[in-house]
Amino acid sequence: MAGRAQPSGTAGSGGGAPGLLPLLLLLLSAAAIIPRGDGQNLVTEDVTVVEGDVATISCRVKNSDDSVIQLLNPNRQTIYFRDFRPLKDSRFQLVNFSNSELRVSLTNVSISDEGRYFCQLYTDPPQEIYTTITVLVPPRNLVIDIEKETAVEGEEIELNCTAMASRPATTIRWFKGNKELTGKSEVERWSDMYTVTSQLLLRVGREDDGVPVICLVDHPAVKDLQTQRYLEVMYKPQVRVSQNYPLQGLTREGEPLELTCTAFGKPQPTDMRWLRVDDEMPQHVVVSGSNLLISNLNKTDNGTYRCEASNAVGKSHADYMLFVYDSRAGEEGAIRSVDHAVVGGVVAVVVFAMLCLLIILGRYFARHKGTYFTHEAKGADDAADADTAIINAEGGQNNSEEKKEYFI
Repeated sequence: MAGRAQPSGTAGSGGGAPGLLPLLLLLLSAAAIIPRGDGQNLVTEDVTVVEGDVATISCRVKNSDDSVIQLLNPNRQTIYFRDFRPLKDSRFQLVNFSNSELRVSLTNVSISDEGRYFCQLYTDPPQEIYTTITVLVPPRNLVIDIEKETAVEGEEIELNCTAMASRPATTIRWFKGNKELTGKSEVERWSDMYTVTSQLLLRVGREDDGVPVICLVDHPAVKDLQTQRYLEVMYKPQVRVSQNYPLQGLTREGEPLELTCTAFGKPQPTDMRWLRVDDEMPQHVVVSGSNLLISNLNKTDNGTYRCEASNAVGKSHADYMLFVYDSRAGEEGAIRSVDHAVVGGVVAVVVFAMLCLLIILGRYFARHKGTYFTHEAKGADDAADADTAIINAEGGQNNSEEKKEYFI
């Protein structure tokens, strides 16, 4: 960062010996502004630049009184004195000069340009402040080495990614597709440069075939620097048996059966065959490539039929279990299902009718039971005691009958 120093005695010249600074210059903390009694202040900032780019150094004066400004390199050679360049290095060019600023650009920056540059102001006493140029170097090469160009599923393979000659050291990240993986990095230093190698151990499966493994660099001097390798994984076949005919339903006596075997692998399977598990293949079975055909099924065909496929990696199989039904098995099942539906409908109607009848009978008996209790109690309401209530009730009934006979 920008630093400050005490007043210096004599300013450096184009090829002269470096001026002597007090020891205190190295011990004071860095700062951007140096207050002075006369009110003038030197201001500058540190510069970070990528190798090969342009660095701009600015020496500014606050509250300037037209004092002379000059810029010195790390060897304390004068780069610019006001707007004059004593140094012969043409990479330094004047960007701006005024009483309050001296701004200089340095093109095609290299590692050798790194260090402290000094801004001096000719006052009494003279003022001095320094700025530090830091040079970043991106990795020269990014390379992935893979242990095996072609791997077999289940194997563990080793990949190494190397980022060469960077400054500072690079951080390497691994990805398989969109998933980030963890590697192990080692850093080697050569002079002022760093070489980083990251190792990744990866167990591969068939799902990894054709998937990119990406080595990505995190470095302040570069963005989106990456390289990748596509995995090539061999695996044994995947086998599947499908029924072409009948498309659905039962396999019945007298009808045909057609099966097809499909197999996928890497490399593609070259050997495919049909066999009957635990028994001989029936003589009337026709095998044509991946197809198996039985034109007239019978119960002796029952069993397990297997399709096997193999390639350079290994062998796999898929089974089909055949059970032959009677020729009328499907029809009888359909008739039984119709009968069950009819019986179920009749039962539902009968249950509904019985419920309706029970409701009607319940309402009828409830109504007549109420009438009976009402007539039985006539004549007992005005009785003084229980005996009188009984006599009145009986008398009431006789009177009722007499009244009824009279009416008739």
